[in-house]
Amino acid sequence: MNMPFELRIALRYLTARRKQAFISVISAISVLGVVVGVMALMVALGLMTGLQREIRSKILGATAHISIFRSGNEPFDNYRDVVAKVRTVPHVLGSAPTVYGKGLMITAGGSAVATLKGIVPAMERSVTDLASQVEEGQLDALERTEPGSLPPILLGRDLASTLGVGMGDVVTVTSPEGRLSPLGMLPRVTKFRVAGTVHSGLYEFDSQWAYVPLSVAQRLFTGGSDSASLVEVRLDDIYAVRAVAPHIVATLGDGYLTTDWIMMNQSLFSALWLEKVAIGITIGLIVMVAALNIVATLILLVMEKHKDIAILVSMGASRGAITRIFMLQGTVIGALGTLTGASLGWGLCRVLDYYRLIRVPVDVYQVSYVPFTLLPLDAATVIVGAVLICFLATIHPARGASRLDPAEALRYE
Repeated sequence: MNMPFELRIALRYLTARRKQAFISVISAISVLGVVVGVMALMVALGLMTGLQREIRSKILGATAHISIFRSGNEPFDNYRDVVAKVRTVPHVLGSAPTVYGKGLMITAGGSAVATLKGIVPAMERSVTDLASQVEEGQLDALERTEPGSLPPILLGRDLASTLGVGMGDVVTVTSPEGRLSPLGMLPRVTKFRVAGTVHSGLYEFDSQWAYVPLSVAQRLFTGGSDSASLVEVRLDDIYAVRAVAPHIVATLGDGYLTTDWIMMNQSLFSALWLEKVAIGITIGLIVMVAALNIVATLILLVMEKHKDIAILVSMGASRGAITRIFMLQGTVIGALGTLTGASLGWGLCRVLDYYRLIRVPVDVYQVSYVPFTLLPLDAATVIVGAVLICFLATIHPARGASRLDPAEALRYE
C-alpha cells in the first residue's frame, strides 16, 4: 500500500538536511518538549494514584467497611444476635463485635495515651487484616488467657517503641471509665502482658492503637457488662457500602445507625483527589507549552518552505492537501513525543515503585515510601489528550500555509 503523498512530504520536511538542518533540530526540540510533558504528567498521576491506593488499602486493612452502632451510642447488649443477623445480609463477608476506649498506658520506659480495641480474634479475622499484620506473637494469643495470669495485649509497633516494651513486658493501663468507691470515683487500672506487636503500615494506627480480648475491654470500659460498643462489618465490594448499609439497618430494625469507611475518611480522600486534579492540571501545562513550540516550528517551516508550497499548488495540489501536509507534520511530532513520553513515564513509575526509591516521613504521610500506580484509564487520557492538543496546535499554521499565494511566493525566486 502506497503512502499518501501528504504524509510522505510531511516526513520529508521533518528530516530536512543540509541547509535546512535547523528545521530538524527545531522538530527534535518540539518532540522533546512533548516527551518531557507527557512523562512528567504520567509520573505525577502515578504518584497520586499510588498514594491514594496505598493509604486506602492500609486503612481498610485495619478498619471495617461498615460500623453499626445504636442511636445515642448505647451499648449493644444483644451484639451476638446483631452479628448473626448481619451475616445473613447479601454481600456481607463477616461481622464482629468490638469495644473501643481510650486509656493511659504506663511502663518503666514511658507513657502514652492509646486507643484500645477489644476483639474476639476468631471473629476479627473476618472483618480486618489484623491477623496478617501481627509481627511478633500471634493474634490467637488474645484467646489464651490463663487464670491467675495477666491478660494479653497487642501493641502497635511504634506504640511499643514509645513505651519501650517488648514481648513479655508488663503494661499498666488506666481507664477514664471509673468505678464508684467510698472515696469517690476511681479510675480502673489493669495490668497487661505484651503478647506481640502489630504493623499495619499506617503510623496513626501503629503509634496509637492496642488490641485486647473483648472480655477485658468490657471490664475496662463498660463496667463489666457483656456488651459491645460497635459491630463491624466487611463486604465483598468496598464500594458497595452505600448500597448495603440500608439493607443492614432494615434487617436489624429501628434504633440502629451505620457509618462506613468512605464517610469516615471523606476529607482525606477528597484532599488526595483534589491534589491529583491540581497536579494533573499544573503539569499538563507543560504539554500546552510543548504544543506552542509545535506552532512555532510549523510557522518557521511554512516560512522556510514557501517556495515548495507554491510549486505544489502550481502543480495541482489542492489547498486541503497543503493543510493536511502541515497538520500531519505537527501530529507526527505530537504522536512521537507522546508515545515516547508515555513509555518513559510508565517505565519510571515501575522502577520507582518496585525499588521504593522515594522515602517519606511516615509520621507525616502515613506511609514510609511513595508508591506509584499508573491506571490504564489515566494513561489513556494523557495520551489521547496530548495528541489532541498537538493536533489542535497545527490548525492555524496549516491553514496559513494553504492560503499562501503561489504567484507572490515565486515572484522573486
